[in-house]
Amino acid sequence: MSAERTAPGFTDNVTLIAAREITMRLRSRAFLISTGVLMLAVLASVLLGGILGEQSSTTKVAVVAGATAVVDEVDGLEPVAASDQDDAERMLRSGEVDAIVAPSASDPLGITVFGLDAPPESVIDALSVHPTVELLDPSAVAPGLAYLVAFGFGIVFFMSALTFGTTIAQSVVEEKQTRVVEILLSTVSARALLTGKVIGNSVMAFGQIVAIAVLATLGMVLTGQRVLLGGLGASVIWFVVFFAVGFVMLAALFAATAAMVSRAEDIGSVTTPVTMLVMLPYFLVIFFNDDPLVLGIMSYVPFSAPVGMPMRVFLGQAEWWEPIVSLVLLLATTALAVWIGERIYRNSLLKTGPRVRLAEALQG
Repeated sequence: MSAERTAPGFTDNVTLIAAREITMRLRSRAFLISTGVLMLAVLASVLLGGILGEQSSTTKVAVVAGATAVVDEVDGLEPVAASDQDDAERMLRSGEVDAIVAPSASDPLGITVFGLDAPPESVIDALSVHPTVELLDPSAVAPGLAYLVAFGFGIVFFMSALTFGTTIAQSVVEEKQTRVVEILLSTVSARALLTGKVIGNSVMAFGQIVAIAVLATLGMVLTGQRVLLGGLGASVIWFVVFFAVGFVMLAALFAATAAMVSRAEDIGSVTTPVTMLVMLPYFLVIFFNDDPLVLGIMSYVPFSAPVGMPMRVFLGQAEWWEPIVSLVLLLATTALAVWIGERIYRNSLLKTGPRVRLAEALQG
């Protein structure tokens, strides 16, 4: 007796659809080129930042005999030996050095600093005697560094979510416009089709985020930025976790709203609300990265938590339990968004012609 052939189950159908989505993305030359450019841009920015930081860390000064011991003990100055005062002045006028440090019997420090046409502030500051400084908030981050990290989190979330979200929307409308979806629904359920699309594109988006994190880490290690890497470690891990959950929510909404139209020209009009949910966290974190109140609100609003909470972790503003509470809220919101999205998707997928109204899509 021949073995009975059993119909594929829900999990089998989801796996096949997800694999199809991943294969289509990997075969797309445009996707591969854009991903490669993004990866190179991330690595180049980290490497360039480290190189420029090293180049601007020292100032050349001509040192006349007798002042060598003073300059050698100062960080940020690169001493260039001069045989006498005349030799030091020649180097200063030719631009070989930025200042001259010569011994002086009348000065309390035992040295005199010479500039060409303006006081050499960097040399004076390096040689100045500074009092002991203690910080009341030692975890505070420099404003420039905070802005760069905020920009990094914001642009990566914005680009990845928008790229793969738009891809899902275009795929849904293309299948609906060409009637391919009717063939697919004759063998699989709408729930399996939506689940496969969301999982497939979520895997690709998650893989891109992990690749960016690995490249950024590699760049920091190669350029010796281990202090910055240590400070970023926990926030990057939380960013990856929050993004993985948050993108599932956005992907379901992109697919659901796209199913309400039958023409590619109408995609932008129905997906605009979801696109705004992607753009808003980007602009908020760029303009308010130094505002604890705005970041605190962002970290608990599900649509902005993938950017707001990792930023607060980096700045040291979040207690240990806050990312966990925020993640629970995000998981609950994602489950609700997937349920609503699946209902809209299922009720709109086979309706062609004019745009399906939201109330009609929800009621079925």
